[in-house]
Amino acid sequence: MSVYQATEADCTQSVRKSSDHLSRILPAILSVGAIFLFWESYVVLSGIAPSVLPAPSRILQQIVLHRQALWDNTLPTIRATLIGFSCSVVTACLLSVLIDRYIWLRRALFPVFIISQTLPLIAIAPLIVLWFGFGLLPKILLVSLVTFFPMLVALVQGYAATDKEIEHLLSSMGAGRWTIFRLARIPSALPYFFAGLRISITYAVVGAIFAEYAGAFKGLGIYILNAKNNFRPDLVLAAVFISATLTLSLFGLTLLIQKWVAPWLKTERGAE
Repeated sequence: MSVYQATEADCTQSVRKSSDHLSRILPAILSVGAIFLFWESYVVLSGIAPSVLPAPSRILQQIVLHRQALWDNTLPTIRATLIGFSCSVVTACLLSVLIDRYIWLRRALFPVFIISQTLPLIAIAPLIVLWFGFGLLPKILLVSLVTFFPMLVALVQGYAATDKEIEHLLSSMGAGRWTIFRLARIPSALPYFFAGLRISITYAVVGAIFAEYAGAFKGLGIYILNAKNNFRPDLVLAAVFISATLTLSLFGLTLLIQKWVAPWLKTERGAE
């Protein structure tokens, strides 16, 4: 094959990949665009007051005008989300190993974890702020509370899904319990781990904002509360747009981490 033919083949493959990528994201772009177009048209044609329902163009304008205030309040939310979620993931990983090793520990702790998930955030968030103050700690605790259980369940189910024949084969070759866990059970749990990671990260931002809403000095939650009290729905929706963008960015980051750590795993169809 000549250099020209090789270059042409590479260009064709690159164009095909770009076309496939565009075909995956185009439906999402069109659906979101249609929603915003309908929203904008309804506000303009109905003549509804901006104090009741601001148009997307007005929300975008407020994001630009108040970008510094929004940025100053987004940083604490990002910090609380990342620290709380990191603590949740590390704790879930360590505890899942113990729960997988000791069945009695699973029977003792799982009911407690299930009860913790039945606690309404609207009731527990003010109490956590009351007990631990208005600093970073209550935000970390609340984010960890809402994201810990999905991660733990995903890991435990992943360990249980290990092929028994592989475990028996490794055992027959003289592998110990830890070697079997490292070579068989951890790889089996990876798809479950990343699925739980994607689910939990969407809850993490919501948990951080809810904690800030209950009591904070800075953050998107307190920004939304102040905007609501000042009857500024455009600023409320501006902060909501920022939080949605942050959630989508973190969700995409989990996909990138999965491709980097375990490129052989396939994500759900449409997740990319």
